[in-house]
Amino acid sequence: MSFSDPAAVSQYIDNLVRNVPGVHALHQMAQVLLAERVPAHGQVLVLGAGGGVEMRAFAEASPTWRLVGVDPSAEMLALAHHTLGDLSLHGELIQGYIDDAPDVLFDGATCLLTLHFLSPDERLHTLRELKRRLKPGAPLVIAHHSVPDEPTEKRVWLQRWAAFAMARGGTDDDLAARAEALASRLPTLSPEREVSLLEEAGFIEPRLFYAALSFRGWVAYAG
Repeated sequence: MSFSDPAAVSQYIDNLVRNVPGVHALHQMAQVLLAERVPAHGQVLVLGAGGGVEMRAFAEASPTWRLVGVDPSAEMLALAHHTLGDLSLHGELIQGYIDDAPDVLFDGATCLLTLHFLSPDERLHTLRELKRRLKPGAPLVIAHHSVPDEPTEKRVWLQRWAAFAMARGGTDDDLAARAEALASRLPTLSPEREVSLLEEAGFIEPRLFYAALSFRGWVAYAG
């Protein structure tokens, strides 16, 4: 989708629920993992916060946290503001990328359904800048498409994801074409490479906590 197209943005949350297996549970798990180390009045950076769904989940579960959401799309940030509603007092929304995030030390961070849009070099830069903004030992929670590099196996997993999305109300009945479009559009990495990049960026103890068809999620800690 185009994150600046008002029509697409208006359908974002419905599509999120349709296309990401267990997305609400993913947000709840992310909050649980953060809460293991983020103190009651801690500050959490939410990179790729457009839409505001995970920020709302965090604010509801941990109302004394201070949330800072960063996203490059003004339209998606407007949706996040609407989604947060009266909970917007718990957070701040900033338009931009990781380099535009406050240069302070956070108690935790998330980057959900975002990194698969970035090239390996961009991803490593983003992870390094996230690590630089985290207190030692602070958790980072990430989740996005991550599939094997081998082309045939990669497309099999993306076709499985496409079949799941279609079964939940998607309109595209050409699974192979949808999987091929995703494979050509997203610079996905294998799970092994994801872990390697986390470690290269300075994170320690990366652990898989979420696996759903073509999606994977890890928690790791600032070294």
